[in-house]
Parts: sequence; structure tokens; C-alpha cells
Amino acid sequence: MANSKEAKARIKINKLLEDAGWRFFDNGKGQANISLEPNVKITQKDIDAFGEDFESTKNGFIDFLLLDEKGFPLVILEAKKEDKNPLDGKEQARKYAHTENARFVILSNGNLHYFWDLERGDPEIITEFPTQESLKHRQDFKPDNQRLADEDVKDDYIAFTQNPNFKDDPRYLNKETQKQYLWDENLRILRPYQLKAVHALQKSAEGGNDRFLFEMATGTGKTLISAAIIKLFLRTGNAKRILFLVDRLELEDQAHKNFVRYLSNDFSSVIYKQNRDDWKKAEVVITTVQSLSSQDKYKKLFSPTDFDLVIADESHRAIGGNSRAVFEYFVGYKLGLTATPKDYLKNIDPQKLSQKDQRAWERRQLLDTYTTFGCKNGEPTFRYSLLDGVREGFLINPIVSDARTDITTELLSEKGYAVMVEDEEGGESEETFFQKDFEKKFFSEKTNRVFCQTFIENSLKDPISGEIGKSIIFCVSQKHASKITQTLNQMASQLWPDKHNSDFAVQITSNITDSQQFTINFANNNLNGHTKFLENYKSSKSRICVTVGMMTTGYDCQDILNLALMRPVFSPTDFIQIKGRGTRKFTFEYTDEYGEKHKATKDHFKFFDFFANCEYFEEKFDYDEVLQLPIKQKGTGGEGPVGVDIDEIEVFNPDKVKSITETPVGIEGMKVDRKLFEKAREELQKDPEVKSAVENEQWDKAVQIMRDKYEDKPQLFLNLEKIRKSENLDRRISWREFLERAFGLIDIFKSKDEKLEEECEKFISIYKPESKYVPHIKNYLKAYVTSEYFRNEINNQRFPREFAGFTMAEFKQLNGWRETVPTYVKDYVPVNVYMR
Repeated sequence: MANSKEAKARIKINKLLEDAGWRFFDNGKGQANISLEPNVKITQKDIDAFGEDFESTKNGFIDFLLLDEKGFPLVILEAKKEDKNPLDGKEQARKYAHTENARFVILSNGNLHYFWDLERGDPEIITEFPTQESLKHRQDFKPDNQRLADEDVKDDYIAFTQNPNFKDDPRYLNKETQKQYLWDENLRILRPYQLKAVHALQKSAEGGNDRFLFEMATGTGKTLISAAIIKLFLRTGNAKRILFLVDRLELEDQAHKNFVRYLSNDFSSVIYKQNRDDWKKAEVVITTVQSLSSQDKYKKLFSPTDFDLVIADESHRAIGGNSRAVFEYFVGYKLGLTATPKDYLKNIDPQKLSQKDQRAWERRQLLDTYTTFGCKNGEPTFRYSLLDGVREGFLINPIVSDARTDITTELLSEKGYAVMVEDEEGGESEETFFQKDFEKKFFSEKTNRVFCQTFIENSLKDPISGEIGKSIIFCVSQKHASKITQTLNQMASQLWPDKHNSDFAVQITSNITDSQQFTINFANNNLNGHTKFLENYKSSKSRICVTVGMMTTGYDCQDILNLALMRPVFSPTDFIQIKGRGTRKFTFEYTDEYGEKHKATKDHFKFFDFFANCEYFEEKFDYDEVLQLPIKQKGTGGEGPVGVDIDEIEVFNPDKVKSITETPVGIEGMKVDRKLFEKAREELQKDPEVKSAVENEQWDKAVQIMRDKYEDKPQLFLNLEKIRKSENLDRRISWREFLERAFGLIDIFKSKDEKLEEECEKFISIYKPESKYVPHIKNYLKAYVTSEYFRNEINNQRFPREFAGFTMAEFKQLNGWRETVPTYVKDYVPVNVYMR
């Protein structure tokens, strides 16, 4: 090796190749390697066939030559010293590739790596090397943007896949029955704006782009458009396999069912977790980004070249934060779908928002999303807003009701809501609460009753049966949802004793068994049977679903008439998604006993805002109606009516400090500790409740069940500190990480250094810094994450004394990255994980 920097680079490259499944033969000159998959035997005959100077070409020496399973050149790997830019070897590697008839090139200096498909565009940053198998898949993939642009896409593009002969059916040929025929056969005709979205992508691709972003309102059929895009790429040979990323478990199943409905005659779709062993046989693979990003499993499960197109549904959520590293891991075409416009904050100066403000955080996320998809000017590939949908008659706007109580009004104020509470010594002290404290530190049953009474009295009624229209209520927590459900059912029993039996409202949260099925039944109008208000009318007996977050994104129930926010919402995306549950149009239909048909069109829905959420996102919001809420009584302090009587107040300190006494243990104790994890794994794998929750990726539920049963309980005496010590870890772990290992979803608990290196790789894949900055960025990020002292000094714009080898000289080399790294860590890196 010429010097230590070259040696270090080669050591790192060798490790990456080994991790990707390659093994090496060194010709003894330290200049080149033949690399093959583990199941391929290298014989002396194979070596002799290349000759003594197999790495030598008329253009120079090849650093690494990677071969396919038949022994033919597959990849040229050009290695540079650590202090050199990998792209410096680009043209040299191109010459080698042409000489050896190899299509693929990898450029690396050990720290920064590029993958280059010579038949497709420019080198792209990768964090892992591709496997031979994934490259074989890609060899048959011949992308051509012009073929994308030339494909003739009409409004019947999906319908022809569903039924190639549908236009020959007499019911279609008859104009009077055509619309009903399409509806009965579930044949999907693209709406004009949906067709425009596909055409906009084709035009963008013709211009040389390979990243696209659709900004479209909730309810505009983004899944159908995705199906059209998938068909476009697969049909034109611009993709052989596509990854569809969603950000919620319930959307996996929903997307899969839709893709099967739209595309199954030509292409197969699978949910990854249900097809872990044979997903490669499918053209479309669907998964949640969370299941891939947890413990960076995407690197273990997939190679960077396994998918030719990646689609991120609700992209600024699916690829938000360091989940974007999952998205950037794969090379190829990228499409993002978002319902959140970049200018959702109206009349609010972003510069005045605190960095900790949720709106500021989401604004950074959204701007990152537009940058990710090449839309730095803020213009997506295609845009279709809620107003566009309303204007063209495809969507409807809500009637927004300002429904805050006197107490919630004070909770929302800068001064907060002050009450006198009794302390431990019997005296009184003043406690002040704010909106974020409702149902967390501050509890009032009467306030909840006012919410429910107001909702029942003012909600829109079903236009056919006259009962409360189907509704969704969003609460603070599972406990709050339980209280609201119980209160609503008690009220319904008094108002309609012969119509409901504690089934007027149903709690839909992750801790409720079969809650996911309940959402499906509600959409299908058979949750707890059919309504008793009108015989033979197909509408759900249960009228209200009470949830926290399960039904915020992608839930399709078109006959929703009421939405209620009985909680503050700080995320603009959540707010937009929740509002979107009601924007779809619907026609209510009923045939009476005389055969007469009755129809009523849904032309608006009601949106109850109990916590001034609209004003949070738009300072001066013109509410459609302001509701006068009941029960005003005198409270503590001040004159006149100040709010609903407080019948239950709980004040607690959520950060309970526990003293930990460490006692040295003998050799027997250490043996017991070493067996702790194995014993826990064996016990947990036999627990059907925990196992079911893990298999369904209901992580909050799985953790809660496990902690209730086993944390510091006699059966196992489990706690995270004992696990950390028994596994000799130099960092903290989470309960989810423990469960993932217990059920074999990850092989090991990674060390602090390994986790830090992964965070560095994520940062590099997302921000793509120049090679010269990479070593300094890595050292800076590691120091900032692991040292509270270092963080405080940087945050206070002081450079700390030399820390862990990070010097002032390196700090000066960072240029603009000095601010970017701390912002990234604050937003996405849980620094407490790296503490002991």
C-alpha cells in the first residue's frame, strides 16, 4: 500500500464487500481482487484464465474487479485514498468498465461511496455495497426516460388492466348504464386531474429528471395515481420491481388491496412482512418505513439496487427526519406523494417560531422533502389542492365550528388556566396549566361531558335516517378516548334507549383488540350491525369512532359527516390529514318498502375545533360558526364566569427520579445476568399476546403488554438497566429494541460506536456532502451526540476545548456544516441512547 490513508480506505472497502456477500482473491500484488459470491468456488484454472496481470488493462490497473456468477466482469470498483474525492476516479473507472464490458461502477474512498449504472445517469451516493444478486436483477433493467414519456396514457389506463374487454360490454356501450356499469364492476377511470398528474411526470422524465413530487389534497386518489405510475414504469421497462413506502401499518393493507384490485391481472403485489421469503417474485413490495428504519434493518434486508422505483406515500412523513436515509439508500427513480402544501402556515412568520415549535420542525421537514425531490424552487411536479378539488366538484369543504369552553380558552391563553390545589401538607398552592396539559396533567370529567354534549347537540345528522351522522372524534390519549367513549354511550342510552346498547360510540385505539377490523367495519357500515333508526337502511349501528391517531392518515370512509378535535394538535400534517377524513363526496341512498328510492348528496361536513387548532396554524381564522357551550360557573380566582367546575384535578411530576444503588456481584450473579436475556426471550416468545403484537408490528401495544406483565415482576424481574448490564452494553436501549432482538428481528445489540457510525451514514446519505468534509462531519457529529458539554458549548456559539480528538482546525474545515449537524441531531437523534 502506498500509505496509511490508502491502507485504511482498502480495509473499509474490503469490509463493505464482505458485508455485501463478496469474497476475495488477492493476486499478491496488493493491487486487485477477484470478488465472487460465497457459493462460487475459485479454482486455479479460473485465476489462470485471467493471467498474471488480470487486473491490468491498456488504460491502467483495476483496483477491484467484481464478477458475476459465471465469472464475467460485473462491477469496476475504483478505490481512492481517504483524503481524495471518490469522483476523481470517475473517468478512469469508465474506461476500465468499457474495456471489461462491465455495466456498473463503484467509486469509494472508504468513507464515501458512489454507485454508477453506466446506462442510467450520474453516480449516486450509497451507504452499503450492492450484492451480486441485486446487480443481476438490475442487469435486466434497461431504463429509458423517453419510453416513459412516449407511453400513451389515457383515462382508461387502469380499467384496461382490470378488464381488457370492458368496452365491449353492452352496459358500457349504453350511455345510460355506462356509469353504473363502471361502478358495479369497480373499474377505475382516471379523473382529469389524475391523468394530468401522470402526464406531468412523463414530461418531467422527458426533461431528464428521475425524482418527482405530487402535492395533492387528501381524498384525491393518490393510490390510484400510484397504480397508474407503477403500471407506466413496469410496462415501459423502466422498472422491474417497485417499493411502496407508507407511514402507518393500516395503510399497508389498504394499499395492497387497492393494488391487487387495480393491477393484479398484470403485476403481483405483496406486503413485505407477510412475504419475507419470496418478496423478490413480486413486482410491487409494500412496507412501512418504520419497519425498515428501526435498527437500520433496511440495510440487512435489501441491497441498494433491489428496487428501480421507490414511491413514498405521504412523503414528508414516510421519509421525514432520518427515515429519509431509507429512501436515499436505494438508487433509481423516486416519487413522493404529499397532502401537505409547502405554504400551509398562513399569516405566521416562520422566522419567529421557536426551533422547538412543532410548526417549525414540520416546516423544515417539508422543505427537506421538496429538496429531496429536486423541487428547490418549491414547485412540485404536479399540484392539486383542496380548493382545486372543491372548485371542480370532486371534494367538499367543512363547516368549521369554534367549540372551545371557558376553561379551554384559558388553557389556550398565554397565562394559562390557574387553579388552587391542595399540597401534601394540607395547604393550598396555585398550579397553572396549558393546552398541552389537558388529559395529561390536568383532568376534568365535566369538561369532557361538555365536549360530548356540544358535539351531540350540534353535529350533522344523517340525511336519510335523521340520526347522528357517522363521526370520528380525536382524543389526547387512550385513557381520554375511553372516557369520551363511555360518556357518549351514557348520553346515547338516555337519548335513544331503544336504539343503542353501549354501542353508539366505539373506542378505536391500538390497545383495543380487533380495533383495525373495527375501522373496516365502520367504513363498510356494519360496525356492531346496521342502524335501528330506519329498517333496511345500510348504515352502521355505531355512529362514532373515538380514536387518538389510528384513523388520521389514509382512512377512507366517504360518508363521514362530523369530525371533532377534542385535543390540541401541534402537527400541521396531522391537522391536514384529520380534516381530510371528511372531504370526500358521497351520495346517501335508500329504497323504502314501496320501492321508492331516496337520495341525498353530502355537500359539506362539520369540523369541531375544541382547542382553537385552526388559529394555531392560521392566526386569524374565520370560523363558520361559534358555538356557545353550556355549564358556566364561578371558579377559583377572578370575577365572573371563568369556566366549568373542576371535579378532578391531577398534578404529577412525569419525571420521577429513582435512586440506583450498584452493588458488585460475584461470579454466580454474573452467570445469572448472562442468562437473563435468553430466559426473557424464551418466556416472551411463549406469550401469545406479546407475540401477536410484535408480529403485527403494534409496537406500543407489545411494549405495554410486556411491561405490565414482566417489568420488575417476580417472573423475570426485567428492566432496561439489568438488560444493559447483562449484555455488557455501553449505551442505553429501548424496550422496542429489546423486543426486536428477543423475536429475532435484529441479531445483536449494536455498540455505541456502531450506532454512531450509522447516524453518520444516514447524515451523509441525506445531505450528500463533498468528500473533503466527510471525516470532519463524522467527528463533529459524534462529539456533539455523545457529550453534553460539547453540545452546550456549540449551542452557545463557543468552541469547546479539544474534545475526543475534534480540534479547532477541524471545526474551521466544516464551513456551512457547523449549523446543519446540530440541527439534524436536535431534530432526529435521540442523544439519551448514547448515555450509560
